[in-house]
Amino acid sequence: MPEICLLGTGGMLPLKNRFLTSLYVEQNGKALLIDCGEGTQVAMGMHEIKMSRIEMLLITHAHADHITGLPGLLLSIGNCSRTQPLDIYMPESCENAVKALISVCGTLPYEVVMHTIPDNESVTITAEKVDSMLTISTLPLRHKVKCLGYSMTFRRKPVFSPEKAKSLEVPLEYWKKLHCGESVKLSDGRTIKTDDVTDGRRDSVKITYTTDTLPFDEIADFAENSDLFVCEGMYGSSDKKESMNEKGHMLMTDSCILAEKSKSKRLWLTHYSPAEKHPEEFEEMLKGIYENVTISHDGIKITL
Repeated sequence: MPEICLLGTGGMLPLKNRFLTSLYVEQNGKALLIDCGEGTQVAMGMHEIKMSRIEMLLITHAHADHITGLPGLLLSIGNCSRTQPLDIYMPESCENAVKALISVCGTLPYEVVMHTIPDNESVTITAEKVDSMLTISTLPLRHKVKCLGYSMTFRRKPVFSPEKAKSLEVPLEYWKKLHCGESVKLSDGRTIKTDDVTDGRRDSVKITYTTDTLPFDEIADFAENSDLFVCEGMYGSSDKKESMNEKGHMLMTDSCILAEKSKSKRLWLTHYSPAEKHPEEFEEMLKGIYENVTISHDGIKITL
């Protein structure tokens, strides 16, 4: 069951009571982090998140409020006695900026492996270091610079039936392989498949994260049936619409409309403007558009 923490909910610059937006997702003791603005490692400590568990970083784009926390985080991870490589995935347009930020870290006790992702087309990658059944899809967003949205799908193992395995006289040593979807061949020549010893498949868990973008219909398709949709809402007032269109951002109402279209189970708003001091004031209005909206705060957590 994925455990999620929205470390910060701010955009542009950190405030004394609001860190920059960054999403932490953990599964079975291994985790990924989306975006790393200034002070992310401090926010992790405040919310009792173990940075030593991070296996993968996903970067949305090369604006400062999403990447300038990288040196501090990487150095902090190094102080956690990490020696195994750490993967960073990013749009192709981010590569030079990320390399420059890493260069100020000096010598780290582990290797940082950089992976670039096309920023003009959607792709899907398998995140085996976090979970062998986790796939991550991307969506090019519409911002002032190249930017990606990420959607994570955690496939779940079917329910294993010891009774079925015993009735087929399957040795205990093969149970784990069968539960993981592998077929096995027994000493008597029989081939046993996963379906022979399970009681059906379970629904996947889907988490979608999009921020720093104009609203457009493909986002709703991308987030379709998400268990958790994390989406930006810079402002709550409709009089900011023209300004947001010019800057490549969306309003809280835009996010709610997309969540409703996507049939997501719940929406967490994030990336509030520093000028939006009390986003909770818009809750009643927003719930009239999409009932399951949460005016998120730093450190909000959920287990799906």
